[in-house]
Amino acid sequence: MYKIPANTLFMGKQLVYVPECHSTNDEVQRLMQQKGSAEGMVVITANQTAGRGQRGSAWITEPGKNLTLSIGLKPNFLTPNFQFYLSMVVSLGLHDCLTRLVPGAALHIKWPNDFMVNDKKVCGILIENQLVGQRIERSVVGIGLNVNQQFFAWPHATSISLETARLYELNEVLSMLLESIEARYLQLKANEYGNIKIMYEHKLYGLNVLREFTVDQQTKAGIIKGVTDEGKLKVLIEDELHYFAFKEISYAY
Repeated sequence: MYKIPANTLFMGKQLVYVPECHSTNDEVQRLMQQKGSAEGMVVITANQTAGRGQRGSAWITEPGKNLTLSIGLKPNFLTPNFQFYLSMVVSLGLHDCLTRLVPGAALHIKWPNDFMVNDKKVCGILIENQLVGQRIERSVVGIGLNVNQQFFAWPHATSISLETARLYELNEVLSMLLESIEARYLQLKANEYGNIKIMYEHKLYGLNVLREFTVDQQTKAGIIKGVTDEGKLKVLIEDELHYFAFKEISYAY
């Protein structure tokens, strides 16, 4: 069903399609432990039955309508304190891909690992790193991208198709996505940390906008000012800058 992308150096050159599985992240983890596993391997499925989202939530998608995949990487050039940069480049790759697919739309990265099109969630990312000492031995990048799904139980979700009123060939979207992520990943390999962070922060959802957040079970008004190298969200609350890890703050709809 899916073809190996023609325009990548290594991303997706080892591609495994499974009609159904519990978790593509788990499948890539298993395959990467085998001898001969290549960086950039991709496992993709039409139906993921036990997909994981950020904060331990479930990722539910309509079978055969969207892209549900995981990418195996070996970023051993990246130290653990800079591991969030992997999330940055994956998010930027998604931005590059969606800029081509949904031209003119409002595209934003919603910290830590969601992607928004016109204020609705179109994609979720889950990155799982295995650390050995002071290096990252391997990373698994799980991506759930809503492509052709037309109906969602959650009102804040959307798909590329809903935003453009057309259907897409999933293999073409996959190739475009892998090309975009590979290009950004190569920037990370080239140590372009400063440029990556500037571009990531520029595309943050709610940057420099006063909005409500939930902190310690309380609703507070704040302004997102960026992220730290470690991935903490910088939020200005009552004229004081605060730094929040993944589970310490959430957006109040």
